[in-house]
Amino acid sequence: MRNEDAPPAKGHLSRTIRALTSSLRAQLFAWVVLTLIGAICVNLYLSFRSADVTAKLVTDRMLLASARVIAEAVHVDPNGNVQLDIPPSALEMFDTGYGDRVFYQVVTAWGNLIAGYPGLPRPKRQQTGEDMTFRTDGMRLMMLDHPIVGLGQDSTISVTVAVTHHSQYAMRRRLWLSDFTKQLVLVLIAGLVTILGLQRGLSPVLRLRDAVRERGRERLDPLEPDMVQSELRPLVHALNDHMERVQNQMAAQRRFVSNAAHQLRTPLALISTQASVAARETDDRSRDEALAALRSSTRHVTRLASQLLTLSRAEPGSRRPRNDTIDLAETARQVLQILAEEALRRNIDLGLEADETPVHVEGDGTMLREMVVNLVDNALRYTQAGGRVTVGIGREGDTALLWVEDNGPGIPEAERTQVFERFYRIMGTEPEGSGLGLAIVREVVDGAGGSVALGDAADGGLVVRVRLPAV
Repeated sequence: MRNEDAPPAKGHLSRTIRALTSSLRAQLFAWVVLTLIGAICVNLYLSFRSADVTAKLVTDRMLLASARVIAEAVHVDPNGNVQLDIPPSALEMFDTGYGDRVFYQVVTAWGNLIAGYPGLPRPKRQQTGEDMTFRTDGMRLMMLDHPIVGLGQDSTISVTVAVTHHSQYAMRRRLWLSDFTKQLVLVLIAGLVTILGLQRGLSPVLRLRDAVRERGRERLDPLEPDMVQSELRPLVHALNDHMERVQNQMAAQRRFVSNAAHQLRTPLALISTQASVAARETDDRSRDEALAALRSSTRHVTRLASQLLTLSRAEPGSRRPRNDTIDLAETARQVLQILAEEALRRNIDLGLEADETPVHVEGDGTMLREMVVNLVDNALRYTQAGGRVTVGIGREGDTALLWVEDNGPGIPEAERTQVFERFYRIMGTEPEGSGLGLAIVREVVDGAGGSVALGDAADGGLVVRVRLPAV
């Protein structure tokens, strides 16, 4: 029968695994525990090696003691025969309750077997324990050469004692298990301490989370960096910087909408009035005058809306940043070609001072072009008929230069800071201006990492100098 509950259980397991892998607490705990487990595995391996060495050392000492007891029991009788009575203590010392079997062999220097098991292998070196196999059993062996008085020139015997590995392995296992128990307790204690430490260490992060959640939509005041640890304070500073930028953007948007509504209200009301007047006129001449005024107002509103849109796009954060590389001289030539008809209509000498060498800058190509358009358009708008407007392009080291010079009325020095504000217009200027041209220029120049300044032209007009990083 098909199990209908299997897919939900599998889905629940996968969701649980995803939740654990995405949890900072789980990741930190896993890294700490895995590090501890790795260190403990290495330590347990070293402990096993140490326990094995200790067990062999104890076994070797017992084998050496047994061999000495047996060797000291060897004697020569009055007839010159070698006699041996195996002391019980020599074999009973291996009775540790693990069922070990003990083997021994005593031979003379010339190879005669005095007592023990024939065929018992002999270690290569004396008084050094070795692991060998005898009768299919693995065992630990040790050999001892011992002098015997009364045997003549070859007065030594060789005693070999062997014991199976049961007690040795049991001792090694007890020593290793003792270390393993200690390491396991250490892991459990470390895991508990880690959980408590993570809970305590992450509590400031949770407080930061709660502080952000509890804030209303309009509340963007900075968070207190001291509420978290020093390592997390850069995060709080970054959040504060982000909220400050958002707050500035919201304020700019509110200011922009308010100003736009205020600036559009009057010309739209004027258009409505002029349309009503044109509709009521019966005289053709009066109607033509009303329609001409209506067209002029419409052009003014269209330009105002276009500049509002350009200013909105020039504001930081309003669109994705672009890194175009443009030739400033070529851009100026294109702009002058577009505005040449307007200059001819108003009888203004519009010229360009630039050589054939390209002057490249990086930034938003569309907005940089709008900057040039606004500078030249402003100069044409405020220059009287028969006047002169000159656009210059140059380079000084790593700086690209753009200047627009006219012989119009200029701007009083006291108002040269205010004219970069939105909708600011100098008293007494013609009503067609929107007060947005230089504000757009400043936003674009700031976005490109440059600077803009106003100065007096040589013949009394205005010169606007823009400096941008060249590439």
